[in-house]
Amino acid sequence: MKKFLAGALLSVSALTLAACGDEESGKLVVGASNNPHAIILEQAKPILEEQGIELVVETYQDYVLPNKDLESGDLNANYFQHIPYLEDQIAEFGYDFVNAGGIHVEPIGLYSKKYGSIEELPEGATILMSNSIPDHGRILAMLEAKGLIKLADGVNKTTAELSDIVENPKNLEFDPNYESALMVQLYENDEGDAVLINSNYALDAGLNPIEDSIAIEDSQSPYVNIIAVKAGDENNEQIKALVDALHSQEIQDFIVNEWGGSVVPVNE
Repeated sequence: MKKFLAGALLSVSALTLAACGDEESGKLVVGASNNPHAIILEQAKPILEEQGIELVVETYQDYVLPNKDLESGDLNANYFQHIPYLEDQIAEFGYDFVNAGGIHVEPIGLYSKKYGSIEELPEGATILMSNSIPDHGRILAMLEAKGLIKLADGVNKTTAELSDIVENPKNLEFDPNYESALMVQLYENDEGDAVLINSNYALDAGLNPIEDSIAIEDSQSPYVNIIAVKAGDENNEQIKALVDALHSQEIQDFIVNEWGGSVVPVNE
């Protein structure tokens, strides 16, 4: 991962300026997952350049460091997480972050090398899930929508847990003990009977969530990927310009054409 350090001889104030940028310098440093977030940001660079803003994209392979680097000031913003994950991170670490704008949805998918459809999943099939608690609700809601399970009446589906399953006709076994970044490897190794994979990791591994999954989350998912910033920075002119650029018709058309439904643009 690239680190935005200017050198050991710089003073703390100079280092902060180099890392964070400011409106006078016209530099905006944003942390992002490789795919699709960084790809989308690259497309926005010319739009921002016309406004005198140099967009610097720092790429990450995990879901932890982008928020730590935003908190430390190494980033002006990050673009990798959905709203429930941000809320969970704020609750766990006390981050003073806000959502500056929703950009897209990445439907989560169920993948299997053994079976070509959810109907083929056998009695007692093992379903591998990540240990990312904010994703469990969306996974269970998707599996319920596909008819594989039923959740308790009245449960908040964004925070649903395995214990909220009240009907499981195929007696599926759920194993939620893996890092999100490892789910593709588990699928490639043919572990379990089916594996749930976030679309950014699937896309990064060359999978097509629409074509390769045996079930996929509805595009109306509330799990919108956002631009996250420190509280108050949502009013920064550079941040507003970034969000406006990502909401532009040019970028939204690019998302549709590039991923064909595997990534769904939103404007909120």
